[in-house]
Amino acid sequence: MAAFMEVLDTAIANVSLVHIAGSLSASPEEATWVLTSYLVANAIVLPMTGWLSDTIGRKRYYLGCMAAFTLASLLCGLAPSLPVLVVLRIIQGLAGAGLQPVSQAILADSFPPEKRGMAMAVYGMAVISGPALGPTVGGWITDQFSWHWIFLINVPVGLALMSAAAALIRDPPEQREATRKRRAGGVHVDYMGFALIAVSMGSLQLILDLGQKHDWFDSDFILSCTLVCFASLAMLIYRELTHDQPIINLRLLGNRNFAVANLLAAGMSIPLLGLSVLLPQMMQTLLGYSALDAGVVVSPGALVTIVMMPFVGKLAGRMDPRVLASGGYTFIAGAMLLLTFISLDVSHGDLVILRILQMFGMAFVFIPLNALAYTGIPPGQTSSATAIINLMRNLGGSIGVSLVTFSLARATQVHHTQLVDRVNPLDPAYQATMQQMSGAMGGDPAAHAAIAGMIQRQAGMLGYIDVFYLLASITAVMALSVWIARRPENPGAVPMDAH
Repeated sequence: MAAFMEVLDTAIANVSLVHIAGSLSASPEEATWVLTSYLVANAIVLPMTGWLSDTIGRKRYYLGCMAAFTLASLLCGLAPSLPVLVVLRIIQGLAGAGLQPVSQAILADSFPPEKRGMAMAVYGMAVISGPALGPTVGGWITDQFSWHWIFLINVPVGLALMSAAAALIRDPPEQREATRKRRAGGVHVDYMGFALIAVSMGSLQLILDLGQKHDWFDSDFILSCTLVCFASLAMLIYRELTHDQPIINLRLLGNRNFAVANLLAAGMSIPLLGLSVLLPQMMQTLLGYSALDAGVVVSPGALVTIVMMPFVGKLAGRMDPRVLASGGYTFIAGAMLLLTFISLDVSHGDLVILRILQMFGMAFVFIPLNALAYTGIPPGQTSSATAIINLMRNLGGSIGVSLVTFSLARATQVHHTQLVDRVNPLDPAYQATMQQMSGAMGGDPAAHAAIAGMIQRQAGMLGYIDVFYLLASITAVMALSVWIARRPENPGAVPMDAH
């Protein structure tokens, strides 16, 4: 539930930006910092969560994250101005970064190997359904109450989860011993590593989040961020590979299955987050849906994933996870290819069915990836492994959103130019249409405007179709890439010492 609260909060704010901007006397562009600040802070802390969990103690770190996240949510709901809200969102992002990986590690430790697939199914429900339900929940809360409640709703939930965690969660003996040894030997903080993580991850998230708005590398700001990102990332890799107590154990990527699982986790997030942005946007801008109606189309897919996860969890302990993951990716790719056949006349029911098919395939991907990821990870290193794979999943989502936004803008522009070039004022069919529309609309200017609008909508739909082709191709590559991994000896097992 803590992971679901954090993932949902990431997605839920998207639909309320316009209301936040109006309420706090800010422009829509300025309001996007409500999202950007959270994502940047989250990206900075996420790779550190394994080190922080081992150093502070997993339960203490988990409770601290929930307390800070809940308090920040309360203050966000009471924020009197945009700058204050942005600062509070940074705090919320710093705290929220620990909720996903630590929740996953707690589940891994709480179940024996043969039941661990089912535990990961529960975690998968939160990670996958959060982005899908976010637009619907956010739209409903904003319409029925106000934008303040998208943050305030976290307060009672957070307090309840803190009480439950304090009463029920215990660090396993291995975790307590690892924390005791680290403290007994003295905590050696790699301040340079911390700084390089903050600079590299922060600049990367800024590039992905603001690149489209600033026209990518035509912007001095984005170009500067890119140079800083590459330089700091290169220094970070060297630092972590040569330091005796690295914050991120990059040597784990030398394990073939772990490296492949990270690639696939990022690849899974590209269509998951990309489509979560694309579909509501397409339905609202081209098909005339309200925000709530668009959310209603997207939400049934999340319910299908929730229903399928326990079934997949049982299969994960009995079958080669590569078969499940490859089949899931293939199914998703096929569902996205079906999206390329839609038009401006597509029905509400057809969109619901297509979304359900996509999320059905997604249910078969998440759990097998966890089985692959932890194969061969040395004892005591699973906390670092969990942090890395969650970082890659989040970065994949950010890349997916940036990729679809950039591709849609370029494809729509190309199709608009091509369609305009095909409009010939001397064409008898065009002249007949103009005459008919002019008579119905009271003059040529209105008719010209109507035709221009039709061209723009058609160009937009063709742009979306191109992006659906792109996402289907990426997902098909992921389906083939699964087979680079070796088959785990115990598919259902995630190491008991994950922390």
